[in-house]
Amino acid sequence: MLLRGGQLPPDRSDMRKKKQRTHIGGQAVIQGVMMRSKCGMATVVRDDTGEMQTEAIRITPPEQQAKWKRLPFIRGVVSFISSLVLGMGALMRSSDVAFTTEEEPSNLSKWMTEHLKISVSEILSLISTLLGVILALGLFLFLPNYLTALIADAAPAIGGTGSIWYNLIEGGFRLVIFLCYILFTLLFRSLRETYQYHGAEHKTINCYEYGDDLTVENVKKASRLHDRCGTTFIFLVLVVSIVIFALVNWALSALNWITGVEWADFLISFLLKLLFLPVVAGISYEVLRLLSKTDSVLVLPLKAPGYLLQMLTTREPDDAMIECAIGAFRKAKEMEDDPSSPERTFVTETKLSKLLETMKTRFEKSGIDASDAEWIVSLNLNILRSALSQERIVSRKECKEIVAVFEERMTGRPLWYIYGNVDFCGYKIKVDERVLIPRPETELLVRQATLVLKDGDSMLDLCTGSGAIAVAVACEAAKNKTITVVGSDISEGALEVARENARINQAGVTFVKADLFDGVRGKFDLITANPPYIKSDEIATLDKEVRDFEPRIALDGGADGLDYYRRIAERIRRFIVRGGMCIMECGEGQAQEIIRIFREVARCDFAMVVRDDFGVERIVKIGF
Repeated sequence: MLLRGGQLPPDRSDMRKKKQRTHIGGQAVIQGVMMRSKCGMATVVRDDTGEMQTEAIRITPPEQQAKWKRLPFIRGVVSFISSLVLGMGALMRSSDVAFTTEEEPSNLSKWMTEHLKISVSEILSLISTLLGVILALGLFLFLPNYLTALIADAAPAIGGTGSIWYNLIEGGFRLVIFLCYILFTLLFRSLRETYQYHGAEHKTINCYEYGDDLTVENVKKASRLHDRCGTTFIFLVLVVSIVIFALVNWALSALNWITGVEWADFLISFLLKLLFLPVVAGISYEVLRLLSKTDSVLVLPLKAPGYLLQMLTTREPDDAMIECAIGAFRKAKEMEDDPSSPERTFVTETKLSKLLETMKTRFEKSGIDASDAEWIVSLNLNILRSALSQERIVSRKECKEIVAVFEERMTGRPLWYIYGNVDFCGYKIKVDERVLIPRPETELLVRQATLVLKDGDSMLDLCTGSGAIAVAVACEAAKNKTITVVGSDISEGALEVARENARINQAGVTFVKADLFDGVRGKFDLITANPPYIKSDEIATLDKEVRDFEPRIALDGGADGLDYYRRIAERIRRFIVRGGMCIMECGEGQAQEIIRIFREVARCDFAMVVRDDFGVERIVKIGF
């Protein structure tokens, strides 16, 4: 409706012409805002420390859903149910974040988690959801039906359930109860805050549609009223329900389904109205959809009641609330614009099994080994991976540390770079982007080297990288032998890491800068090497964590991956003693060609291959 003088309803007057439209919508949650785009849903909440936390999950866009779900009217029902489920979930999760405490779980909570595999918070969430649904049905279906029946009994002139007056009175009761419900909620400070977040949501969407940059100052200037508001939708549902339920009541009379038994007729009417709720929702959705596509003053009388109700269900937000709304909008839009935009998880107290399941699922979607989730949890909680099946509550502090590692791993950065070290042969080896991460299969090379070394022997580790092989062999041999170990590498950065690893593990290793043998002096009883052996044209096909993070110089072995083996074979006789041995790691399918190279170029006395635990020819042993 227009106010006196042709003015728009309050707060509508500052709405400018929109330069662009967005289908992104949302809702206020506890201490935050949820925004939903076609491809993702983002919720930003302020926890009890005032820090903003973000949860982002991917959803199936409408165009990828079954065609029948996109049909007019049916799509409204689908959207209503989807919004209800996702919205309720976001609301419950936001409460977990906003009201999380670090108190020790009660004995009951611990017992339920351990024996029933459920938490008290999950039970409370389920109960509150059920109570909410029951309350809504009771207030807006049962109570209006009941009150109208009482009036009809007292005033027979109104007519039965099929009369227009009966249905108008029943619809009027719904509208009055809805208005009283909103006014009642205004009595509670926490709900008034939620209405402020509701205003922040509307202002942010309007600001974007005005074409302004999403800044706090710009959002503050925008209107807090919006055409696609849930409050307007509920109002439309109440209005449409008057017509639909009138037809239902008329059909009951026309079909002679009135039994004359008061309680039975009341129950039949109530159940049929419940059955027709999806029809009401579908029609209301289409009406709201049509009204939201135009700003024409001709449809303003149809929009005005919704705007006036929004004046009650929205409040002017503060800057912190607007920041939450902007953060949620940007993340929701980012997930729609960028298919690679990662999902995110709230940092809050949770069950170990639930945390693991969430992490594994998201790792699998991103093409990351799901077992990394187990490593992250076990390392951060300092428990064995075999003990992860034992249920426990992960505190918010613990969860925050775990999620920090998880989010960084989602970028593709290797897990052991994140932690800064890796276990290799039982020794702590420091690693970062300057060196290759030692693999478990390389431990086989260490075992073979340790077996052939004798007391007083000397060893040279070519392409030492992190120094993992040299350090592990030196530490193992030092248990019952006296040996000399030298490690060489062309990278000064790698040598810095290697020297640090020798210091950490108290290993007697000398490191020198050398391009294979260039820069090395003396002869050695044993020469080990794990040189680059990936074919140059295969580098681009490697997993992202290897291709984008590990040093290419430690991976690229030339056109066929064997360049370094040829270079070693050409000069090795100058640096190995008579009766010495060379032990090298190689890639799958390379061992026999490497043996051929050493027989032809280095004129070795013998050669043999050692297979790894998976039957792959992994280690080549060359005798001189």
